[in-house]
Amino acid sequence: MSQISSTQFLEDCIQPRRLLSLPRSPKIRCALRKCSGASMTAENRKQRLHRLELVFTRSPIYFITACTHNRRKLLATATVHETFLRFGQQGPPHGAWIGAYVIMPDHLHLFVTTDDEKISLAAWMKSLKNTISKTLRTAGVVAPHWQKTFFDHLLRSEESYSEKWSYVRENPVRAGLATNAENWPFIGKIFTLEYRST
Repeated sequence: MSQISSTQFLEDCIQPRRLLSLPRSPKIRCALRKCSGASMTAENRKQRLHRLELVFTRSPIYFITACTHNRRKLLATATVHETFLRFGQQGPPHGAWIGAYVIMPDHLHLFVTTDDEKISLAAWMKSLKNTISKTLRTAGVVAPHWQKTFFDHLLRSEESYSEKWSYVRENPVRAGLATNAENWPFIGKIFTLEYRST
C-alpha cells in the first residue's frame, strides 16, 4: 500500500451509517501510522510519517461532529488544540485512535476508531468533551461548553472516506478563516487510519 501524505490524509474510506452495532467484518484491519511531533504545526504536518503500526480491528472508523453549546466560538485556540492533541496521543492504551481532524471555532470534526472491548464511542466522546471543558474552565470560560449530543457516521468504504475528508478539510476556507486548508492552524491528524482487506 502506498503511503499517504499528511496533507492528503484519508484519501480513502467510508459509507456513512448511523447504526453503531452493524456487523463487523473480521476481514477489515486498520493500519495506524503514528505521527511524529507533539504539536501539529504546518511544518510537522509536512513531515513524513515514520513508524508503521498495523493493527487488526473489528471496530469501524467513525466520522464525528461535536458542537459547542449555543455554537459559542470556544475551540479554535492553541490551548484547546494542544489539549486535543495530548488527548489523542494518549488514546491507544485506552482503545482509541484519532485520525484526521479539523477544529473550528464552534465545532470539531474528527475520524476515530475505538476498541469496543476497552471503551465505547459514547464514553470516549464524553471523556474528550470533559478534557477540553477542563481546559476551558481553567481559562475562565464559563460552562456549559458542549451540546449534549454528538453526530456520528460509521464509515465503511475507502471512497466515501476520501470524499468526506476532502469536503470537511475545506471548512476553514468556506468559513473565510483561511485561504487554504493547510494555512488553518487547527487541522491535522494524529494517526493515519486505513481500512485494509485481508
